[in-house]
Amino acid sequence: MSDGQLSQEEIDALLGHHSDGDQEPAMRSPEQNNVVKDFGDQDMSDLDEDVLGEIGNISFGSAATALSTILNKKVEITTPKVHLVNRNNLSAEFPVPHVSVLVNYTEGFQGSCMLVIKTHDASVIANLMMGGDGKNPNEQISDMEMSAVQEAMNQMMGSSSTAMSTVFNRRIDISPPKLNLMDVKAKQGIEYLPKDEIMFEISFQLIIGDLVDSHIMQLIPIDFGKQLVNLLLQETGGTSSSEIGTTASTEVDEKKETPSEPVHYPAQKEDAATLAPEVPISYAAKEQSIPQEDVRPVQFSNFDEEPKPREQVASRNLDLLMDIPLDVSVELGHTKKTIKDVLELGPGSIIELDKLAGEAIDILVNQKYIAKGEVVVVDENFGIRITEILDQSDRLKNL
Repeated sequence: MSDGQLSQEEIDALLGHHSDGDQEPAMRSPEQNNVVKDFGDQDMSDLDEDVLGEIGNISFGSAATALSTILNKKVEITTPKVHLVNRNNLSAEFPVPHVSVLVNYTEGFQGSCMLVIKTHDASVIANLMMGGDGKNPNEQISDMEMSAVQEAMNQMMGSSSTAMSTVFNRRIDISPPKLNLMDVKAKQGIEYLPKDEIMFEISFQLIIGDLVDSHIMQLIPIDFGKQLVNLLLQETGGTSSSEIGTTASTEVDEKKETPSEPVHYPAQKEDAATLAPEVPISYAAKEQSIPQEDVRPVQFSNFDEEPKPREQVASRNLDLLMDIPLDVSVELGHTKKTIKDVLELGPGSIIELDKLAGEAIDILVNQKYIAKGEVVVVDENFGIRITEILDQSDRLKNL
């Protein structure tokens, strides 16, 4: 304890994350090798743990890249740890309010999962997205900051679903994530929690520059988690998690009884001398089977011809542009007014311009100055008589 505040280790000890004497902890970390993998009818095999960890590693690796681009900071989401958690123990897992993110899959999968991120970490993300440096985030996250975090989560999970589409070889889409401020102890904002009594919890280490070194958790219902495992195993030609225990031992026995092909290599070495003369014959047969290509000498352009003058080339290229329409406008003058002056304008008001009476007015083509002129009347229509004009090269430069 320092400065009257508990350290993270002391908080974990009070919450039951570490054993104390004969007291059984509520939930242990995977490194302690005491992770509960069996809750009655619900269990987690080593295969489930490995496959879910790998899926999370791939999908959140892509999500970290998307978040890094948004925040303009180095972001790492690594080291997934998978274990089962009881819904009744969530108050110990999340003793303080967290930000929960509900992700519904609309195509590719049928199910949903929930992300849980610390309020402080969410405030840092929101502060960075809103132009701050992330060093002094608000303790209480506002609605505007929640909207910023929602956009960050949307980008992250969109990138994650793209990565999962590649892994599962199918199109995967999600609906826009829904955010909520979750306080498990007070039972507020817990409507996004999976309804299952037992669920998978995948914990990732979250590092954002030198601002955040924390964790982001993913809660997945048991049925949806096993669905992901089985789909990935089927896609990769593996065995479903329910059958892996019965087939693993038989595959090992078959490998022991049936020698592999490399056992015959010594016999092949003994026959190398007799096989060697046949090699040129096989290559000759290959050469005969290759169709004859039509081979011709290359023909180069004649560079002795005199090149056309650059003027002719420029003229021809310019001719291609002659039919392009241009916007011609005339500016009588300019002035500046305050908002108060503009609001006071009405019928009969006079606006004084910066040009003198009788002074030539500017002629613009595509908002580029090319000439000056004077106003005339042509058949009851206003017209402009050009009195001064830029030369052709300057006009082309302005265009």
